[in-house]
Amino acid sequence: KLNITNVRNRSSSEETDGQFDCVDTLLANTAGLEAFRSFLKSEFSEENIDFWLACEDFKKTKAPDIISSKAQQIYTDFIEVNAPKEINIDFNTRDTISKNISEPTINCFDNAQKSIYSLMVKDSFPRFLKSDVYQELMQKSQTKTPKKWFIF
Repeated sequence: KLNITNVRNRSSSEETDGQFDCVDTLLANTAGLEAFRSFLKSEFSEENIDFWLACEDFKKTKAPDIISSKAQQIYTDFIEVNAPKEINIDFNTRDTISKNISEPTINCFDNAQKSIYSLMVKDSFPRFLKSDVYQELMQKSQTKTPKKWFIF
């Protein structure tokens, strides 16, 4: 299972000063990513962030034999029809991946990842910003941000 904190070198609230006004800022922050993942899980769409994270990890792979095995795992987990975490992508994208999975490239999931990212930006993220999970995240980030006092 992919550990979400290993995907990028992420920091805590000091990186964002408690502001998660875009998906990229949220995904680049450990606490933000965990909160968004929790929210997606509550909406039964956790597969979207899991797929996106798996693709981010996959793109860092250098060895051809590892590329092949990781691609097959992503395909089995997310792409093939009736996969345990099947993502909602269009037929052409799924079909192209299916036809090329026997000889995967490092970019073989790019279109699907862009599609899922777009879905998260346009659909999930606006609802997340209105959720209790987001409010809790903001409260936690504000309590971790030290107050700055100016002496005159």
